Amino acid sequence: MLFKRDMEPCCSWCEYGAKISDTEVACLKRGIVSAAGACGKFKYDPLKRDPPVPEALKTEGLSQEDFDL
Repeated sequence: MLFKRDMEPCCSWCEYGAKISDTEVACLKRGIVSAAGACGKFKYDPLKRDPPVPEALKTEGLSQEDFDL
């Protein structure tokens, strides 16, 4: 999901934007804009995207026998 080609435009993930706060982005093309906004100049930068937090490993139902060969 991190490198999809058809990403929905979002200023906080754009190559031209620099995050100022959680709600604002400094855009090279449009100035200070909303982080959730988007425009026609959007170019996705995967390095600006925070990946989702992985789900914790559920170990309640496991025993040592599950790991023995």
